[in-house]
Amino acid sequence: MFVDGEKFAGEATSQERRDEAQPDARVLGHVVQCDGSRATIAAFADVGGGMTGLWTVGRMISINLGSTRTVGLVYAIAKPDRAWNANDRNAIEVSVELIGEVRDTPPLGKPVFDRGITTYPHIGAVAHRIRMRDLQATYDLAGRPAVTIGTLSQDEAIEARIAIDDTLTRHFAVVGTTGVGKSTAVSLLLRKTIQAKPDLRVLILDPHNEFAAALPDLSVRVDTSTLDLPFWLFRLEEFAEVLFRGREVVPDEIDVLRDLIPSAKNMYRNPGAGAFLRRGGDAVTADTPVPYRIADLIRQLDERMGLLESKNDRPVYRSLKTRIEAAVADPRYRFMFASRLIEDTIHQTVGNIFRIPHGGRPITCFEMAGMPSEVVNSVCSVLARLAFDLALWSEGRLRLLVLCEEAHRYMPADPRLGFAPTRHALSRIAKEGRKYGCYLGVVTQRPGELDPTVLSQCSTVFAMRLANEQDQAIIRSAIADSSASTLSFLSSMGQREAIAFGEGVATTMRLKFERLPDNLIPGTASRNPFESSPSNGDDVDLAAIVEKLRNVPRPQQALGFAEPVDVQRQAGDPEYRKPAPPPPPPEDLDVAFGLKPTTFGLRPRSD
Repeated sequence: MFVDGEKFAGEATSQERRDEAQPDARVLGHVVQCDGSRATIAAFADVGGGMTGLWTVGRMISINLGSTRTVGLVYAIAKPDRAWNANDRNAIEVSVELIGEVRDTPPLGKPVFDRGITTYPHIGAVAHRIRMRDLQATYDLAGRPAVTIGTLSQDEAIEARIAIDDTLTRHFAVVGTTGVGKSTAVSLLLRKTIQAKPDLRVLILDPHNEFAAALPDLSVRVDTSTLDLPFWLFRLEEFAEVLFRGREVVPDEIDVLRDLIPSAKNMYRNPGAGAFLRRGGDAVTADTPVPYRIADLIRQLDERMGLLESKNDRPVYRSLKTRIEAAVADPRYRFMFASRLIEDTIHQTVGNIFRIPHGGRPITCFEMAGMPSEVVNSVCSVLARLAFDLALWSEGRLRLLVLCEEAHRYMPADPRLGFAPTRHALSRIAKEGRKYGCYLGVVTQRPGELDPTVLSQCSTVFAMRLANEQDQAIIRSAIADSSASTLSFLSSMGQREAIAFGEGVATTMRLKFERLPDNLIPGTASRNPFESSPSNGDDVDLAAIVEKLRNVPRPQQALGFAEPVDVQRQAGDPEYRKPAPPPPPPEDLDVAFGLKPTTFGLRPRSD
């Protein structure tokens, strides 16, 4: 729309035309009702259907007020008498939600958008479909660093851009029902983010093992076979969750662990001091990330069971000892209790998980599909807590993004569900992480089941199609500006479409994400298994499936780990896995064929 920068006079009707085929009288509408947030426009619908498309739901319109143009969104259209006249013009009412206003800045006359409304439309004000120039100004980010993630749904010629710094530092959420493209949108956002912030580290909590294949050039895969997360990194609550495997904890056993774990840690730090505990500033607790040996823990339990005064507590000690031994012997927990993890490997563990240094692959895809369900909560709690602590103690040098796929599993709305330490660790990132460079990304298909406190901390939301009324109500309550009617489209949006609102965009924006190549779409390799050629099951390797189900190494594979060790030393002691070299074979032995018949039993010749 053109506005004279000097006179600020209203535009002539002929200047509002989009093309020569549109008559002047049918292009315009006029304001007939207005309140603080909405307006009603009286217009005419073309009998032939040519002009009806200008007044469709979802279109942006402009109301000319001379010095400013009020921008509105069409959210409803109706014909008052609910009757269609095929022989004459049809009067219609267009309901518009007021979003903001655009004004030209002298001397160049560049349009600038403002969310507030300073001058409301008067009765009879001219309204029409917004011009591209004003539409670009509406979504302009005013010089903030931005990345392009797609195009506007209402005009594909205009790029959809988000302010990357505000989106990250104030956390973001991607919500949408199954199959609308949430994972694809997240993959696109991560690629754009890494391009803009190459020093950012990303940890993806991936319950479906789908992001590593979608980010092959930027990520490393961490699963149960490659994860090394020592048990001594777990806090007492997290360690108890592993031992009790999701069942109700026994307070007496937790008290015993709280008493014995510091002693075991002191025995590792000071081998000659026994179980003596130091009291003072350098004392360790059950939550201090200091290595200790399970053997020392069990030895202390045996000693206490042998004491005469602990006769009444022996069932508690015996039960706790059984739990510990069962967890250590479980092959699914090798990533926690492997013998090599008893040594102080915290630098290597943290460096591998959080990509320090990243080596060109700053994203870690933590795949949890093969992990025991009863230990997933504890592991997620440890990783989220470590991410916050690393960002805190790096004093801003390390920037971390923790992305939670299926976030309602870790932070449910019902406080009685889920695992409390995981909820607290992620909530701490949501509430305080932006101060220290630790950011949170939330991805969920059920925002109604997500902790509302965490969702309220996500200042930028990408809402894709949602069919559930409760989920739609949660998103409506989260929107902060005057574009609440935009969310009426939540149940009917197409694939790759989203409504973005919050600090990361200039104003509420309906967009369509860029299309990714098929090989970079998350879950492509494992999607639609029934689309392949039909099979009667003969090609299914049931033996391999059972081996993965049992997760127990075969005996011949276990022989490689049967290394001779010194019985006087325990795992973690110096030279624990350095046995003495074997003696050399006798001279009359042939290692390939046994005894040499030419020398066995014969005296060596003197000549």
